Amino acid sequence: MEEEKVTEAESKSPEESAGTIKGRDLFGYVGIEAVLDQMRRKTMKAGFEFNIMVVGQSGLGKSTLVNTLFKSKVSRKSCTPNYEEKISKTVKLQSVSHVIEEKGVKMKLTVIDTPGFGDQINNENCWEPIVNYVNEQYERYLKEELYVNRKRRIPDTRVHCCVYFLPATGHWLRPIDVEFMKRLGKIVSIVPVIAKADTLTMEERQEFKQRIRHDLKANGIRVYPQTEYDEDPEDRILNDKIRENIPFAVVGTDKEHQVNGNKVLGRKTKWGIIEVENMAHCEFANLRDLLIRSHLQDLKDVTHNIHYETFRVRRLNEKLYYSQTEEILFGGGGGGGGIDQHTSDFKKEHFIEFY
Repeated sequence: MEEEKVTEAESKSPEESAGTIKGRDLFGYVGIEAVLDQMRRKTMKAGFEFNIMVVGQSGLGKSTLVNTLFKSKVSRKSCTPNYEEKISKTVKLQSVSHVIEEKGVKMKLTVIDTPGFGDQINNENCWEPIVNYVNEQYERYLKEELYVNRKRRIPDTRVHCCVYFLPATGHWLRPIDVEFMKRLGKIVSIVPVIAKADTLTMEERQEFKQRIRHDLKANGIRVYPQTEYDEDPEDRILNDKIRENIPFAVVGTDKEHQVNGNKVLGRKTKWGIIEVENMAHCEFANLRDLLIRSHLQDLKDVTHNIHYETFRVRRLNEKLYYSQTEEILFGGGGGGGGIDQHTSDFKKEHFIEFY
């Protein structure tokens, strides 16, 4: 009988075998909830990082929208870039970093812009420099992790989110849109938006959104948040509402206007003022809530646990494969009867070139 009991206990998972002791069953106050305060203080002291990439052709208001999101001049057009890399005749990457502090919480925000993307007559493979940049940041983080004496806190330059700007054409996704999102969606979280949505009527906007959702599904394009990342029913309910509204139809501006005695962010047109944060006018508030108020940490978690982890496993497998193949081809080092050094160097050189 005792053996049967032991077997039954061993078959249970740790969660099943561990009993739950709730507050009413404790002998007195323990203070476990103070851990939350400790975590909060530590996070507020250290701050955190958020890296957002904006992609789209010129004239779609990328810089204005980013400034509107963070209510400050954080885009590349508002200041001198701290990083600039020209990677082709048409596309170059520029990043600007700021430390934003609000109510004692510090966030290092980095905005990566891609001026020149999609602006040429021939846009063939114009997404490749952006794919390379994203992977280079993963590679940089991996190298830091593999150091024997690594830093206590590894600088995080990985792209946590890519906001992709679609022109308000009212038609279908263009080939460049399909190719870009198909390729980038495999390595980074993509949030598509319809830029300058005030150029469409409400009916045109809804029809355009439906066409885009159809194209996304038909082409197997993965945009954030993906259903497979929903952790529980509560997440699924929230994320389903977000997925129903993608792509967000947005309007950006940094100008304030008086509306009914209140100052609001908006764009003045001959038909009136389009209030950026008014849900009846556009879906900017939905985008802001997703990127900052509800899913910022999840975007970082998905980047680290899904996209970066996929990259890390692939790279480590490549390194292991190279190491094992090198061992077979060039010998284990010092057995006495191995190939001579000149032959070893020659084979190694051509092996590296081949792979």
